[in-house]
Formats: sequence, structure tokens, C-alpha cells
Amino acid sequence: MPPWFPETRSPRSGVAYVIAAAVLWGTTGTASALAPGVSPLAVGAASMGFGGLFLAVASARQISRNRALVAGSWPLVLIGGAALAVYALSFYTSMRLAGVAIGTAVSIGAAPVVSALIERIVDRRQLTQRWAAGALVGVAGTVLLCFARGGRAQGSDGEALAGVALGVVAAATYALYSWTSHRLMRLGVPSRASVGATFAVGAVGLLAVLAAVGRPFLDSWGNIAVGLYLAAVPMFVGHMMFGWGLSRVAASTATTASLAEPLVAAALAVAVVGERLPWFGWLGMALIVACLAVLTVPAGRPRFRPRRTRRIRGSR
Repeated sequence: MPPWFPETRSPRSGVAYVIAAAVLWGTTGTASALAPGVSPLAVGAASMGFGGLFLAVASARQISRNRALVAGSWPLVLIGGAALAVYALSFYTSMRLAGVAIGTAVSIGAAPVVSALIERIVDRRQLTQRWAAGALVGVAGTVLLCFARGGRAQGSDGEALAGVALGVVAAATYALYSWTSHRLMRLGVPSRASVGATFAVGAVGLLAVLAAVGRPFLDSWGNIAVGLYLAAVPMFVGHMMFGWGLSRVAASTATTASLAEPLVAAALAVAVVGERLPWFGWLGMALIVACLAVLTVPAGRPRFRPRRTRRIRGSR
């Protein structure tokens, strides 16, 4: 465990880790837009393929120590790795077709609903009213962001529709990865071993895709820098933080807290890429902030109870 990793395992610290990861993930769309000559399949394969290798190497000791648990849970590792590979390819293609703000909003905004359905059907988990309120507000904000079509998403309506459809695929696979990772941790696999093993499986398929379509990365040092940034920062550091968060909160809570990603992505798309957001797009961002506040602010303060004093015999 790294020296900066706090010992507390409170749910609030878990949500904070997920939000920190989501902030890093929110930079992926803007970064990939800086390499327009590279296909979204190559960008997704490089970022999560090499990022998965980094995570696997960094977690090798933890995977080795828990190899019996990891091997005994191989169906979850395999499903999670396959979900990651599909998520990476569909997510970046969605952003290229529908725009950074909309692609990110759909991909992440639908994930809490899918995650909740998985937990409700498979785990029989009762969802709290607090989570339902936060998810409802966050999804409403995401829907508004979807309608706020940006300046870069000026292609055909067919492309935009395909981008939204791929965003839904990305949301479903992202939720499935979150659930499998959380399930592995519930079975006793540490967060780093769980994330490292799952990403190692996903990296195998993604690097095969990169070998087929990744040639444009070598056309300029700028393209190479984009690929290295995506692999090292949002994928490696971000998913380590997300794994720490998943070890403290349920998958549905983690996917809801990750709604900070479309908030950051939309802001960067406006400031850096040049996309435009109408007033209801900014309203959607405000609703996402409100959703995160519902999840992170404590439910209430403990009631003040006056301290009882012992009565002295003979006094009134």
C-alpha cells in the first residue's frame, strides 16, 4: 500500500476517491481531440491497453499474493476485462461521433441506472432513497447535457445517433466492470489485485486492436504524447483511485459519483476544444454538481443531547 494511502475506509472517503478519478477521466475527451488524425479505436486501445499494462505491473505483487482468490474468481475477471475492452472502444468512438460533451455525458450518465439494475437483480440489494434522489438529479443533468449539442458535433444526425448509441454501450460495459470489480473485492480480493487482474485481461484484446489500427500514433510526437498521457494519468492513476473507492462504496454509488466526469469533460470541451453549451447545458452541469453534493455531504448532524448531571442528595 503506498504511503499516501489513508487508513480510513469510510464511505465518504470512497466517494472522494471516485470523484478524483472522474476528474482525471474528464480530461480524456479533450486530450483525444488533440490527436484528430488518430482513429478513436486506436485512442481507446492505446489508452486503456497500455494503461492496463501499467496497472497490471504495478499490482503484480498483490496479484501474486492473492493468486488463489483471483484464479478462483476467473469468470468475474474475464467478464470485467471483456467489459473494459468494449467500453474503451465504444467510449472514444462515441465522443468522436457525438462530441466530447455529449459522448461523455451519455457514456457516464447512463451507468448508474445500469449499475443499480445489476445490483438489484443479481445481488438483491435494496437501493436507498438518498442514492435514488442523487441518481435522479444526476441523470437529469446528464440528459440536459446530451441535448446541449456542442460545436464539434456538427456532423450528420446519423453520426450523432450512432455516437449516442455507442455511449449507451459504453455505459452498460462500464457499469458491468464496476460490478465485477466490487464483487471481487467482496470475495476478499484486494482492490489493487482486482483492478490489476481485470485490466490485464482487457489489455490483451485492446493491444491486439492497437496493433491493427495504431499506426497513426507514430505520425507525430504530439500523437505519441496524447497516447502516453491517456495511458498514464486518466487510465493508470484514475483507475487506481476508482479501485480504492470501490473498496469502500457500492458499485451503484461509485458509478453515480463518477458523474463528475461529464461535468469536467463539458467544461474542458467549451474552454479548450471550442464546443458551445446553451443555457440548459449549464443547467445540466449544475444538476450534476447537486447530485455529487447529495452523495458526499453527510445525511445529517447528530442530535444534541444535554449531558445529564448527577443529582446531589439533598438538592432540588
